[in-house]
Amino acid sequence: MTETKARAGESMPSAQTPAAEAKAAMTGFLSEFNRFQDDVKSTLKHQEERLTMLNAKTMAYGRPALSARAEVEAPHQKAFNAYLRSGDDDGLRGLTLEGKAMSTAVAADGGYLVDPQTAERIQSLLLSTSSLRSIANVVQVEATSFDVIVDRSEVGSGWATEAAATTESATPVIERISIKLHELAAMPKASQRLLDDSAFDVEGWLAEKIATRFTRAEASAFINGDGVDKPKGILLPTKVANASWVWGQVGYIPTGAAADFAPTNSVDCIVNLVYALGADYRANAAFVMNSKTVGAVRKMKDADGRFMWSDGLAAGEPARLMGYPVLVSEDMPDVGANTYPIAFGDFRAAYTIAERPDLRILRDPFSAKPNVLFYANKRVGGDITDYAAIKLLKVAVS
Repeated sequence: MTETKARAGESMPSAQTPAAEAKAAMTGFLSEFNRFQDDVKSTLKHQEERLTMLNAKTMAYGRPALSARAEVEAPHQKAFNAYLRSGDDDGLRGLTLEGKAMSTAVAADGGYLVDPQTAERIQSLLLSTSSLRSIANVVQVEATSFDVIVDRSEVGSGWATEAAATTESATPVIERISIKLHELAAMPKASQRLLDDSAFDVEGWLAEKIATRFTRAEASAFINGDGVDKPKGILLPTKVANASWVWGQVGYIPTGAAADFAPTNSVDCIVNLVYALGADYRANAAFVMNSKTVGAVRKMKDADGRFMWSDGLAAGEPARLMGYPVLVSEDMPDVGANTYPIAFGDFRAAYTIAERPDLRILRDPFSAKPNVLFYANKRVGGDITDYAAIKLLKVAVS
């Protein structure tokens, strides 16, 4: 009885309210969620560290690096790469080139236009070489020829008074020069085994090979081309003593010796050549000569014993002769009797190169087995467009 009363006198715990229960449940949920987030972050960090380690190892062995996300290629670039490697042209059919309202297919010859990225890479390689292209005026056209309109006379003018009649001024002389575009081709080859190698940069290799072949062909034509299925070179027009120069001809300055530079005061002919060019052209002028001629010219000194030649002070800067840049072109003739080993002028005004922007490729896996031939071609032309903007040095007494 006593025990029963004692128990009846003890205080009983109060029941928990619904609000308190909800608060406790929410606290537990948030705690579990935070632990879950920490576990996910830890797992992702571990995977990222492992991927970085694998990339470092694959790069060390010369293999292509792993990518954390899939590479997204332009449809044409991906399809063009497949065409170069295996000849699969399904992906190219029906596509259009970026920025051009035309199909990638080239009718009648089975070739395909090069994708813009590869074409730009080829263009940059062409510009970086020792070719007249790097200092001439280059234009892109969509036609088979390019016409240049040249006003080769000054518009007449005179002083006028209030009372006197105004005299009629001279009529300007307009010249039209038509530059015909010719086909320039290159045909590099690679083994199919090399093309099958996924680590092989087939587009980069192709761009370099095409640019090398084009550079050699262009450089020769821009200097010595006769205009027959190739551009007209700067040495093609009739050449006359500068004192007798007229439009349509190229004026020259003699060296003063029959087969070489003059034995005394040899630098005088270089000075005469510079000042034979009009002052308005000299500001942007440059010399063009080959390596053998460079070897002779850089030994020349003025009357005070100072060398006329100076090497570039910074990497990539051209050497200078009398303060003017020198382009070394191996297609210029050597010093010899009646040759023209040095050209001097404002070539951006003097010579124009016209070309079509599209470049096409035809893949040939049959003609040179086990190699695959790539026939690349484009249209290009060139001609002198300002005969007053260029002068030549002739190895002759007069």
